[in-house]
Amino acid sequence: MAEAQLQQFLEKVRQLNGFIDLSEIDPGLRQELTDCSTHQAVVALARSRGFEIGQRWGEKTPAAPDPPNLLTQACPAAGEERSEVLLKLSSWRLERIHSCQACSPPDFWYDQAEHEWVVLLQGSAQIQLEGEDRPRELCQGDSLLISAHRRHRLVSTDPDPGSIWLALFWHQACEG
Repeated sequence: MAEAQLQQFLEKVRQLNGFIDLSEIDPGLRQELTDCSTHQAVVALARSRGFEIGQRWGEKTPAAPDPPNLLTQACPAAGEERSEVLLKLSSWRLERIHSCQACSPPDFWYDQAEHEWVVLLQGSAQIQLEGEDRPRELCQGDSLLISAHRRHRLVSTDPDPGSIWLALFWHQACEG
């Protein structure tokens, strides 16, 4: 195998691993993946989340589209949340999350293996951290650091045009 082919193979494995990691921490994505009935549907779903898993060895990488405006994309349906991977390296990923009247299911708590830092770009939201009496009220410009395995849940987000977040995820210990 030539070095160029090896690099293409390794990049495909990285993309697959990133998509798998995301599906394990995002119950909505996991359900969408479960609902896929063809390989092409899985490839399209991965692409919609910023992962290119359908490329075969020797194919040229498609040209990247212009980056979207973070605030002007269509709002998801009420009760839904849409995540999009904007940037990803082996040690971290940056996502845009658009929520519309979204909340975690009753008795559901996120318990992520990654640290997460979020900043609210638009709207407002309430996040409940386990062990705290009241949800945290966040509005435009507020940020929150959620350490790995700190259980938390989304209590509420705004109706249309929704709440828009930037979320940075990473595995290594926080330095401070």
